[in-house]
Amino acid sequence: MRQFAAAKRLHPDALLFFRMGDFYELFYEDAAIAARELQIQLTARDRERSIPMCGVPYHAAEGYLARLLRKGYRIAICDQMEDPKLTKKIVRREVTRVFTPGTAMDTEQAADRNNFLAAIFIAKQTAAVAVLDVSTGQFTATEMTGPSALPQCLAEIEKLQPSELLYASGGSLHEPSENALPSLDSIKTKTPVEDWVFTPDYALPLLLKQLNAHSLDGFGLAGHSTAAIAAGAIIHYVRQTQQADLSHIDSLTFYAQSNELELDLVTLRNLEIVEPLFADSARDTTLFRTLDCCVTPMGKRLLRAWMLRPSIHSNVINARLDAVAFLRSRLIEREDIRRLLGTVYDLERMLARVSLDTANPRDVATLGSSLSKLPLLHAALQQFPEGRWSELLQNLDCLVDLCDAVTQTLIEQPPLTLADGGVIAAGRNAELDELRTLSQSGRQSIAAIEERERQRTGINSLKVKFNSVFGYYIEITRSNLKSVPADYERKQTLVNAERFTTPELKDYETRILTAHERAIDIERRLFAELRQTIITASSRIRRTAAALAEIDVLTAFAHLAVLRNYTRPELVDGGILEAVAARHPVVECRLESMGEGRFVPNDLYLSTEGPAVLVITGPNMGGKSTYLRQAALLIIMAQMGSFVPATSMRFSLVDRVFTRIGASDNVARGRSTFMVEMMETATILNTATDRSLILLDEMGRGTATFDGLSLAWATLEFLHARIGARTLFATHYHELTMLVDSLPRLKNLRVAVKETPAGISFLHTIEPGAANRSYGIDVAKLAGLPASVIERAKVVLREHERSEKRTVEVETAAPMQMLMFTPLSQRILDRLNETDINTLTPLQALNLIEALKNEIKDGTIERGMGE
Repeated sequence: MRQFAAAKRLHPDALLFFRMGDFYELFYEDAAIAARELQIQLTARDRERSIPMCGVPYHAAEGYLARLLRKGYRIAICDQMEDPKLTKKIVRREVTRVFTPGTAMDTEQAADRNNFLAAIFIAKQTAAVAVLDVSTGQFTATEMTGPSALPQCLAEIEKLQPSELLYASGGSLHEPSENALPSLDSIKTKTPVEDWVFTPDYALPLLLKQLNAHSLDGFGLAGHSTAAIAAGAIIHYVRQTQQADLSHIDSLTFYAQSNELELDLVTLRNLEIVEPLFADSARDTTLFRTLDCCVTPMGKRLLRAWMLRPSIHSNVINARLDAVAFLRSRLIEREDIRRLLGTVYDLERMLARVSLDTANPRDVATLGSSLSKLPLLHAALQQFPEGRWSELLQNLDCLVDLCDAVTQTLIEQPPLTLADGGVIAAGRNAELDELRTLSQSGRQSIAAIEERERQRTGINSLKVKFNSVFGYYIEITRSNLKSVPADYERKQTLVNAERFTTPELKDYETRILTAHERAIDIERRLFAELRQTIITASSRIRRTAAALAEIDVLTAFAHLAVLRNYTRPELVDGGILEAVAARHPVVECRLESMGEGRFVPNDLYLSTEGPAVLVITGPNMGGKSTYLRQAALLIIMAQMGSFVPATSMRFSLVDRVFTRIGASDNVARGRSTFMVEMMETATILNTATDRSLILLDEMGRGTATFDGLSLAWATLEFLHARIGARTLFATHYHELTMLVDSLPRLKNLRVAVKETPAGISFLHTIEPGAANRSYGIDVAKLAGLPASVIERAKVVLREHERSEKRTVEVETAAPMQMLMFTPLSQRILDRLNETDINTLTPLQALNLIEALKNEIKDGTIERGMGE
């Protein structure tokens, strides 16, 4: 218990798993927590039950550790550092490793996503974030500058969803400003690290040493010291907690948001890119699940990464599209590659387990089995001599030498652990083979010695026996003692017999009793040598794993293109987004899987030259939101390098996709639904460029009608005049359709509806023009509202329509009562605003009034009111 107390003092914030024999035991508060979280029996160490205790078998601890790590706990492993068989004292114990959520290496990790450990570092107006997946060695960093650096950095962290976040303990993790949406509430584990770790004098040399480099410039970190310091802090933390070789972490990639299609957290959520919008939704509602037909874990993780960061480089996009197009028409070759890839296991995570010394013999044998498939893949890819396939072929190292080392060292199906031996293949080590022969032929050897001694002594009753106290001995009855040879040494006297030993028997006993232990020691040494051989080749393995991941994704894209009739998008200049007979990839798959019919395709055309803004009206459930989301998903898929669900598509590069869709709030931070909507809209209007794609769905519905209409009106004008981005704007404010007369690059679209005596039918077709009704009551009827409510709503609606008609008649009779939202009224207001009254003469003022009066008399105002 003194040992336990000493270890606990060193790691007060961790659950201490204390090795005692075949169990890891926990005591005091740790035991209470573990028993509650793991649902295991809480006992006590003492009779008075003053020391609560619980435990788990050490050989099955990994599953229990994984469950606690997923709940956000830190765990310290205190192992026995001596063999209990070789000491009569209390076994010495030390903490050998600290597990944290961000450094978890359990086998139950999701294969299709990374387990990121992140670090944030803030220096003046620069903020940086570095992320490392210890289980794969993927290591990246980015940096933001300017007044909005911190909010951008926090948004990036929330987008990456790390399991654990490191920050300097000197100043608490800064709360985001009011303009920053993410509050990092979703990051369960935030770990403070000493301030001195985040200093250039410590962090930068540590990072250089880990990367085995003399300069960080080659990793893209020239001029980005803040990002390098954040990365160095991660290396410090991982070294402290893992206390193991980190050779698989041998590279670092710096990325800038300006080099990728930026998708903020709001957009990722609204478009359901990698996670469903609602927690209880089926996981196949996401774009990731819809497109994921990769056959390797590396490919699945790369697919997710490409979705979160589509490219904005035309050469990269076209190279991927060329590769997909090349393989699309080659069914046999494509399926051969996918079949071979399916036999390759997770090279990245297996390498990490080997580096961290957590890999068992079966893991290493699986690694060898995967490596044996590489020459076959290499031969298959040699049929594709051009473009991206040629580059991937060059990066695919067959690793034949490493495969041979594994297969020649380990048996084909080794046991899970080294404890009982039988791991190393025969012929690998002569001494090991001899020891195994000695252990396995023990009975035969004893029988041979017994027979030889009988012949030598002439004592037919002579027996060679063994017991745990005296070891091996020769037993001779008293009647035959006179025939005992002189070289026999008396060992024990019994009533009716004597026990003897010989130099030969002593030597045999020594060899036979220690053969098993010596054999296991040799197997451990040979396994350690094999592990070191693998670690030495870690950079080659990681390069090959990266090539396999991209091969997997590109072949999956080609497979999907054939399976779902996707077509190649064409990258063009000019700010264009044109899709013919386009479909929503997720909704289409859902409809087919549920047997609910075929998806209705629609055309789309946007251009910065016009129409740049599409105002879409029509009933709820008619397909407006699907049409909006579909446009964004087509762009994301195209800039990932995937074919798209459309008859044809032409597009110009998009630098950022913005979405303002649906209703959400943040009550904990005092933000109403409407406030969140306005903040998201403000982000769009303040940061969008003419290369962006903007989706706005039902803007302004969270406040009073005229307030919301006014804001939506002004927003559309701003988007049209100031930003010029390709924009889809779905709305129930039919007044906004009048802007088509004053905004030349705006176009009205509507959702087609068929009205029948039985009700309305959604055609899910987008056509030119503006809708004249919202059909809200019809939709409510379809939703199952009571008939009495529906009938009363119809009565109220008719009353409001009559009231509005009377108001319009009164305003028509008085021409000077201009409606607020008419093109003429806006033109008159503009002319008045442009007039400088300080320099206006009385005659000029009278002439201006007369001119405006004549415009009204011409009837223009009546036409505006009618519209």
